Amino acid sequence: MMKIRAHYIVIIILLLTSCSNKVRVVLLPDTQTYAEKFPQILDSQLDWIATNSKKIDFVLQQGDLTQNNNKTEWDLVKKAFSKIDERVPYILAVGNHDMGSGPGKFADVRNSELFNQYFKYADFSSKKYFGGAFEKDKLDNSYYLINTGKIKWLVITLEFGPRNEVLDWANYIAAKYPDRLTIVNTHAYMYNDNTRIGEGDKWRPQAYGVGKDSGPKAVNDGEQIWEKLISKNPNIRWVFSGHILDSGVGTLISTNEKGLPVYQMLANFQQGVEGSVNGGNGFLRIIDMDFKKKTATIKTYSPYLKIFKEEKEHSFIFNDVNFSPAK
Repeated sequence: MMKIRAHYIVIIILLLTSCSNKVRVVLLPDTQTYAEKFPQILDSQLDWIATNSKKIDFVLQQGDLTQNNNKTEWDLVKKAFSKIDERVPYILAVGNHDMGSGPGKFADVRNSELFNQYFKYADFSSKKYFGGAFEKDKLDNSYYLINTGKIKWLVITLEFGPRNEVLDWANYIAAKYPDRLTIVNTHAYMYNDNTRIGEGDKWRPQAYGVGKDSGPKAVNDGEQIWEKLISKNPNIRWVFSGHILDSGVGTLISTNEKGLPVYQMLANFQQGVEGSVNGGNGFLRIIDMDFKKKTATIKTYSPYLKIFKEEKEHSFIFNDVNFSPAK
């Protein structure tokens, strides 16, 4: 009997060790067209996440939850995400379609009242993985401390066109947790030509009403976020974004000031992206990280269609990934 028990203990230890070497992150970009026209597709995404929640470590959403920032769409989005409440940690971003002076007015002013009404600070701040926020009672700029086996994560989610003062705050948070592998999750960062959003690019944050602000309130595009925040912090190693149309994809590995790799990805499938059907047909990104093999495998899957995208820009592997936050 003792030998049998010992055998099972060894098996359990091996299973736990194996699990601690792997992490699955799901990216859920730009759900706006589903909120406006195809709520059943949004439901299929969240149903799939709920069903597979034991295999998913956390979910990151890249903004533009809604198309028109109205209560009808926010009702649908809130109902969909409630499917994964208490099942798997999820972190949201605010896109240009989620802020404005009224429905259908996109980022003319920095007003995210409805987002914060439906996704309440009080609810998120009670979660054990919640770290804090830039502004009292607002989740637009917030951070989260997630532990997955051997890896301790810091996830910083940033508003559309983050202000200078927000980037100052994010620098402080990144420096506060140097031992945590850090992800920056935001709406507008990468462009569709595998570069960061910069001067001359379409849909640059400076082209919207909030882009008129100056000083501490001045907005930043992808290249500026890189220069002021990402490149300066050795523990920031991943950046995820949406927002950009045309191909809706972009991938870039850059080297930060400490000579460490930073993996940056754009994924967007909304209406207006080339080849998009039904606002994206429910495609989302699955990132499987294997710390032992030093790989990150990226797949693009639709729970609605139950198929994968096989094109190289949607299915690829990063090899020799450095998962150490500072070396």
